[in-house]
Amino acid sequence: MTTSSPLFPVTMPEKWQLPEQFSLSAKLLDWLSDSGSLTSRLKSLSDQFEVVVLGQQIQPCSEHEATEDIKADEQILVREVLLKCDDKPVVFARSLIPMSSLTGDQKALANVGNQSLGQLLFNDPALERTAFTVAEFSQSGPIISLCEHLGLQVSYPLYGRRSIFKLAGKPLSVAEIFLPDSFPYQQES
Repeated sequence: MTTSSPLFPVTMPEKWQLPEQFSLSAKLLDWLSDSGSLTSRLKSLSDQFEVVVLGQQIQPCSEHEATEDIKADEQILVREVLLKCDDKPVVFARSLIPMSSLTGDQKALANVGNQSLGQLLFNDPALERTAFTVAEFSQSGPIISLCEHLGLQVSYPLYGRRSIFKLAGKPLSVAEIFLPDSFPYQQES
């Protein structure tokens, strides 16, 4: 399945590091290190939750997105989505699924459409997840351009997290960037 919007692909050349490398508020760190389902957490904080697919296509994995489990130049399915709460984009997510992982039961992951990939992953009792790495997104780059296209004003660094999921030992990478004014940045009331 290949779909795309004018925003696709966004890509993320940022350097991913351990959360301890950043000076983060307790609230932001809580969001970046929450090992539960982000979809479930967002749904609990909104009346309406929606997944908007920006694009999906097969391409070689870039050098800067390669991991221990997903090698550079390996053919991957790239999926980029916006997670919206009450019609407001709050998270941009980029998933990299090696074609070698899209076999057996996992073949269905290539055709999830507007369903939440995370919701499907967390329904698998054999799911494994690696530790999170974190990146800061500053005043330039593809993520900031995406925000500008969406009409979101960026007045501070944005943060995202990335981890590797394994289903039946098959890896896939999921990066989630919290967009401006989303829950991790809001002041306590």
